[in-house]
Amino acid sequence: MKSPLLSLPGAVAAEGRDEGVAAHYGDLFREQRALADGSGFVDLSHRGVVAVTGDDRLSWLHLLVTQHMTDLAPGRATEALILSANGHIEHALYLVDDGETVWAHVEPGTREELLAYLESMKFFYRVEVADRTDDIAVVHLPAGSIAEVPEGAVVRETPHGRDLFLPRADLESFAASHGPVAGILAYEALRVEGHRPRLGFETDHRTIPHEVGLIGSAVHLQKGCYRGQETVARVQNLGKPPRRLVFLHLDGSEVMLPAHGAPVRLAADGEEGRQLGFVTSAVRHYELGPIALALVKRNVPVDAPLLVGNTAAAQETVVEP
Repeated sequence: MKSPLLSLPGAVAAEGRDEGVAAHYGDLFREQRALADGSGFVDLSHRGVVAVTGDDRLSWLHLLVTQHMTDLAPGRATEALILSANGHIEHALYLVDDGETVWAHVEPGTREELLAYLESMKFFYRVEVADRTDDIAVVHLPAGSIAEVPEGAVVRETPHGRDLFLPRADLESFAASHGPVAGILAYEALRVEGHRPRLGFETDHRTIPHEVGLIGSAVHLQKGCYRGQETVARVQNLGKPPRRLVFLHLDGSEVMLPAHGAPVRLAADGEEGRQLGFVTSAVRHYELGPIALALVKRNVPVDAPLLVGNTAAAQETVVEP
């Protein structure tokens, strides 16, 4: 879905998963600094929006997702996953209940599969599931923002900022009163700095929640049964995940950022060494320079210098081995 804010001066369209919104508006680092200072907003209107209504909405979702939902208070933000039977991450939902409706925004390109799954699980529960992407858009106000929230917008407030669900028809008027607008690259730079995993970037078809640090934030360990719970409990109680998420400081002298999937090796083994992982997200940060997240094998030493392609990388631990 193409955002009307792509018509603003300086807008450069994003590509790939984030197609439909602006990558930046002419000055990537200025946009990052504005967000870090609590100014402006980010257009996330390319994300899918799903609404669940009905008296059983919280108890029903509680049976399907990894998060404890039955006691979710109105206005309290949470996040949850839907796992496969083998415990692999299939969907990530960013949720808030307004007292009548559970609102969720999800990754671009995932809503149709998610909706099909939710519809298949309704049975006799008093719930209705609706795709609201056509009429509701998501925008993000950064942490520290004192911007006024438009009347009627649903707010999902987190330590990283506020996600607003507002009428898509109001996007242009919102931009006029809440600018400056920042592109998705600025948002992504702060996400990578904050070590926050993203579905389809830090995850692949075999990722389990432990590998990317989602135990606790998106996975509640003291709740009833849900699909994939056996794997979660077994790894939590008896074992270790096969991979772990790391944060990388990349050599700033390199001109090009590594692509998603770029191999990670031990620096001591050189470019022909055995691949021990891969880059999941790489960005240019206004203070830290080029940085990245990567998934590596659990037994990679936490203090070992790494090599991404031919670029030197120093690692910081995100998920303990």
